Amino acid sequence: MRGRGAAAVAALALGLGACRSIPLAGDPTVEGSRPAPPLIFEIDWWVRLVTPPMWEYAPREPASPAVDADTGRVIVLTRDGFVRSLSPKDGKVEWEFHTQGTFNAGALLREGVGYVAGGDGVLYALKLNSGQLLWKYASGEELATTPVFAAGKLLVASEGDTLFAVDAATGKWVWQYRRDPPSGFTVRGASGPRVEGGLAYLGFSDGALVALSVADGAVKWERALTTSGGSQFLDADASPVLDDRGHLYAASYKDGVYALDPKTGEVVWHTARAGVTSLLPRGEVLVTAGDGAVGALAARDGQALWSLGLGSHAGRLPLVARGLLVVPTNEALAFVDPATGRATSSWDPGKGVSATPTRVEGRLYVLSNLGTLYALRLVGKGG
Repeated sequence: MRGRGAAAVAALALGLGACRSIPLAGDPTVEGSRPAPPLIFEIDWWVRLVTPPMWEYAPREPASPAVDADTGRVIVLTRDGFVRSLSPKDGKVEWEFHTQGTFNAGALLREGVGYVAGGDGVLYALKLNSGQLLWKYASGEELATTPVFAAGKLLVASEGDTLFAVDAATGKWVWQYRRDPPSGFTVRGASGPRVEGGLAYLGFSDGALVALSVADGAVKWERALTTSGGSQFLDADASPVLDDRGHLYAASYKDGVYALDPKTGEVVWHTARAGVTSLLPRGEVLVTAGDGAVGALAARDGQALWSLGLGSHAGRLPLVARGLLVVPTNEALAFVDPATGRATSSWDPGKGVSATPTRVEGRLYVLSNLGTLYALRLVGKGG
């Protein structure tokens, strides 16, 4: 089922209290759904890609859509195991490729090839114009992150605490680095590698942040992001980020956010903020998101600037559009003022959003947890 929207869809104002639920605007795939002001975006088109099976509980679509810079085609990975290419004009499916698992992260698109990390443990290289399989590499572990291209290699991490390096042209194994998981409970998910200056930085479920040589996987340094001891939920699953001031930022689910020297791993500052799973640098501010809250820290010293409670809902990696933070949660897509932390509006496209939307110029591609892709045209002014 596919639709085009002349009607605008936006959302009601959010409260800041952690105990309040998020007011929702309507989902146009549901009969009788209601739009609500103020106007933030309009729906250009939407397409339902997955038919929910009967009695499915809490569906999740964690893979962000990817957009080919040359053609505008949208590559979407969904929980039914399909990779699909959609036309940016109307959402028409151009081709599809079936895998034997679900997906934990979106595809990497580069020079006419889509690199897809499958939950079935296979890394696929597909031609973007046809979906033809070029090669595949079977890792033997559930792959969990979007592949990163570095020096002719693809780097991708697994749920089993392994980083694989594969030749991007042939799919041949080059090297891998693995850490033993801790004995206690861990959080599902994995850190994606951040590559800079020949080094790949990533975190692991034992709470370690490691800098590896892209050339051969050799360890340059490692740092434990734990201060409180114990063996439960030590995960450093937030993908590390770098900013213009030369700081490397990472987070421990248990112990909070760290700024480090990327050359040595020495800690510059540490702020206790449990439950953080995503980091977004934004000028002088570091935005954090995770279980129950989205917030902001001063990038220079880690001072807390604001925090917005999400109740029992998890906030995923945000992005910035029209001067607002767009925060995916498992109940709705929330729009937040990055200066004050005030939530201005929200919209539920169907069982919330787990995947960070993809922005291309004035459009957002949003994949709902029900498996419906929306092309939203942003209205108004802003960055």
